Amino acid sequence: MSKYVKNLVANHLRERLDNVNDALLVDMIGLSANKNNRLRALLRDKNIHVMVVKNSLAARATEGSPLSALFTGLEGTAAVCWGAEDIVSLAKEIAKLAKDDEYAPFKARGGIMDGERIDAAQVDRVSKWPSRQEQLSILLGQILSPGATLVGQLSSVGGALASQIKQKGEEEEIAN
Repeated sequence: MSKYVKNLVANHLRERLDNVNDALLVDMIGLSANKNNRLRALLRDKNIHVMVVKNSLAARATEGSPLSALFTGLEGTAAVCWGAEDIVSLAKEIAKLAKDDEYAPFKARGGIMDGERIDAAQVDRVSKWPSRQEQLSILLGQILSPGATLVGQLSSVGGALASQIKQKGEEEEIAN
């Protein structure tokens, strides 16, 4: 491939990976064409992009970007996955598909998260973290919990007082 063509491909890769800060490397070697298409369709439905690239071109395209550490020292064929809501959702989906026997040779090789390189074991650990939406619901529950407790305590006292007033009123009606 000529230097001009390599630069064109590297520029195209740079444009596609622009504004991508977190990504995972996966192994797709050994998948049949049909399984590969089904896998890519599943990932596309979850807004996850997959791209198989030549390591040297990817390294050239990501120079100076947060993804540059992803391709340094990389050997063998790998595909880059990015997208989803956040890196945790991406890791969850990749880990889930890696455990599926239908896509047997598919597995995570590592990735980059917040500028730090992570290995396959760390990808598996990240997949067990709560996703952004789960974290927000936990936080919201923690924020609302004291208020709900306070309302419950106030309404229970108010309910008891209202019950006593009603009981006194009924007693006075019976007495008259």
